[in-house]
Amino acid sequence: MTTGGAAGAIGRAAVTAAILAAAALCPPTAKAVAEGAASSAQACTAGTGPYQRELETHLRRKADGMQDAGDCEAIRGFQQGNGIRPADGYAGLVTFRNAVAVAARSDPNAAGDCPVRPHRVTCVDMERQLLWVQRGRTVVFEPVPVRTGRDDQETRPGWHEVYWRSEDHKSTLYDDAPMPYSQFFDEGQALHGRPGDLYAHGGSAGCVNLSVPDARRLWDLLTEGDAVYVWGTKPGTED
Repeated sequence: MTTGGAAGAIGRAAVTAAILAAAALCPPTAKAVAEGAASSAQACTAGTGPYQRELETHLRRKADGMQDAGDCEAIRGFQQGNGIRPADGYAGLVTFRNAVAVAARSDPNAAGDCPVRPHRVTCVDMERQLLWVQRGRTVVFEPVPVRTGRDDQETRPGWHEVYWRSEDHKSTLYDDAPMPYSQFFDEGQALHGRPGDLYAHGGSAGCVNLSVPDARRLWDLLTEGDAVYVWGTKPGTED
């Protein structure tokens, strides 16, 4: 596999379209607005970020792709309201991925890509880089950002089930790298927490990486035998 610029562009366009569709349903929270206003005493000076237009759209700003003082304050307020650090108003990848998750909260399975079953299904949408859990049509674990596999080490799509869980797991392949709250679902691929920067070094080696707090909450919900369904293509990779 090689990195696909066209595939990445298409994937990013699809995600942007999803944010456009959901923005009206998911305005910034009152807490985010309040905290953003409280921080205005300290000048917000971050420049234009790579996800400027997408975040302007989500925050109902003029989507011109150019940072101004109001954009910076709005993005910083969103970051503060969603626990993103640093909360500096920069339209970077972490903030964008969290905006995608927030936009999906009202109906993450609106497209019907994750099969509806009477039992719990952990849904992994590689196109939007999101994970949520549903039972029937009820979402029991709200969508959160994830990181799936890179080219040549893609997360395998299709139906799987959790076959082994290891709370304090260390990788046997990658220098004892910590994999907290590991829930293995397919030949060594697991849902697990990634300490530090979730998005460092691009994609994972095939696992579905979550923030450690999100992985801990998912650990408390799932058990062996739970279904996992994976679909789509990670932006920047090819089939």
